[in-house]
Amino acid sequence: MKAKLIFNPASGNPKESAAQLVDLLCLLQKQQIQAEVVVVQPKQDLRLLARSTVRAGVKMVIVSGGDGTIENIALGLVGSRTTLGIIPTGTRNNLARSLGIPVDNLAAAAALLRKGRQIKIDVGQVRQRKKNRPFLEAAAIGLPSALYPASDDIQHGELGKIAGFISTLVKAQPSEIRLQVGSSRKYVVAQAHVVIVANMPYMGANYQVAPDVIFDDHYLDVFVYSDLSKRDLIGQMMQPSNAAPDNRIQRFRTKKITIRTKPAMPVMADGVSLGDGSVTIMLHPQRLVVMAGPKALWRRRRSRQRLAREQREKAADDRQGMSHGQ
Repeated sequence: MKAKLIFNPASGNPKESAAQLVDLLCLLQKQQIQAEVVVVQPKQDLRLLARSTVRAGVKMVIVSGGDGTIENIALGLVGSRTTLGIIPTGTRNNLARSLGIPVDNLAAAAALLRKGRQIKIDVGQVRQRKKNRPFLEAAAIGLPSALYPASDDIQHGELGKIAGFISTLVKAQPSEIRLQVGSSRKYVVAQAHVVIVANMPYMGANYQVAPDVIFDDHYLDVFVYSDLSKRDLIGQMMQPSNAAPDNRIQRFRTKKITIRTKPAMPVMADGVSLGDGSVTIMLHPQRLVVMAGPKALWRRRRSRQRLAREQREKAADDRQGMSHGQ
């Protein structure tokens, strides 16, 4: 099989990038994958690179890098038949975690390019004023968006940003949040620091929004962290993945949502800041072809079973309510 390998030497440890590339090419050869290598250059337009690859008729693009590199290439592949393969070598590797790709074993990740499942996943889109940004992981409104720039720098070793991070956290105040879910004319109103609109289970600094967020179910999962203090929110970020859900967190499933905040809150999509103010977020189903691992497919199956069970229970409750009303 022929493929194009897009390799970012700045991901992981740059001093080891040359050796890592040689090792990766050997691993791909073992999987009978002949890869044409493109080394990412600083400030290179990766979406343009991805689009030119699609026009060249390449069937698979393998990206070795962190979430930023992978997401920018992926957004250039949206709507095409070209398959995205992922070799995670970044700091967070949220996309790999969400898609069941090993994050600490290059050989296993390379093997999935052959043995994994080819699936089509959904892509979200944020519209804010004149800005229009697709996303794969999640959009965040409020405190995570305000804290992300400093937290990202800190995670990459810039410890001088800790003071700014703490200052932003201390000064942050909740806003009145009005949500128009789907085509409903009614608004859901809440007082909160955070709203997350998720397309995948992981975002940010490996925060698991919820283990049952499905990336190909044609829905966005909206989480409103109502009435949670900043201490509560920090506790949420530190909880284990199997912790019981907090009943104060409101959850909606929708294809489209409009969010208005007062005072205006900052908005972010996959780590890209979009400014403050109202947003409309929508879903484009099955717009990206990716290779996924068995762990993600198992989680997807469990999530679908849970949703089906909840729908049956709700239908039974509705029927019971109607019978009591007669």
